[in-house]
Formats: sequence, structure tokens, C-alpha cells
Amino acid sequence: MYMTQNSSVKDHDHKKIAAQLFNRVWDYLDQEQRTEEDNMSMIHMAHASRYHWGEVGEPINLVRGEWQVSRVYSVVERAEPALFHAESCLALCLEHHIKDFDLAFAYEAMARAYKIKQDLEQMEKYIQFAYEACDKVAKDADRNVVLGELRTI
Repeated sequence: MYMTQNSSVKDHDHKKIAAQLFNRVWDYLDQEQRTEEDNMSMIHMAHASRYHWGEVGEPINLVRGEWQVSRVYSVVERAEPALFHAESCLALCLEHHIKDFDLAFAYEAMARAYKIKQDLEQMEKYIQFAYEACDKVAKDADRNVVLGELRTI
């Protein structure tokens, strides 16, 4: 069954669904072991969350959605889509002048994707960019979250 424009999802529903899916993806990411079925569910939920943010979100939501999709693909070791979404995340940060925590994580996503791709030169380049961006993160707690993630690459 196809939805018509008259029966479209309301903005508040898009936001609710996007946030719920985003958080559910984190539940999967936090699991020590996942089945292939879990991985597929995680991929689909990350894309669905990003879709819903695309309908009603601000640029920051799009950045975070692209980052999460990239992270999911990195975790399941699929380099091409991980890099594609990391590049999208970084491009959105640059286009909308989004800095701080989100820019540092955009560079982290690039580094992680290049690691999966086994391009260690590019990985190191983006790790360095991420560390430089961390120097400009306003809140210590946010900076420490990024630094902790960088140590896992």
C-alpha cells in the first residue's frame, strides 16, 4: 500500500521515529556480539532514522544521521558505504559551518572508514584532523567522548 500526500507522516512523528531509531541503533552498536540479522536490522534502522531526519531535521540532525550510518557500516566492515556516508557527514558539516563536537566526529568517521578500506595513509590524515578539531571542542566532556572514540580506531 502506498501513502498519498494527504496521509503523510506528521513532522512530530518523523522526529519521534528518527530519534527512536537512532537510539535503537546504539543498542545494537553497544552489543558485544551481533548476528548477521542484527547487523542488517542495524543498517536498516540507521538509514530509516536518517531518512526521517531528512524530512524534518536541521542540518545538525543530518550530520549526526550520516555519521551514524557511516559508523554502522564501519562496524560491519563495509568500507564503500562507510566512506560514502562519512564523506556526506563531513560535507554537511562544511556546508553548514558545523564545527565543535560534530566536526571532530565527521573526521573520526572518515578515519574509521579509511581504516576499513585499509588506506592507512588517509586514515592517519583524518585522525590528525580529528585531533585538531578536538582542540576546538568547547566542552571537556564532549572532547573526551571524541578522544575516546579516536582511541578505538
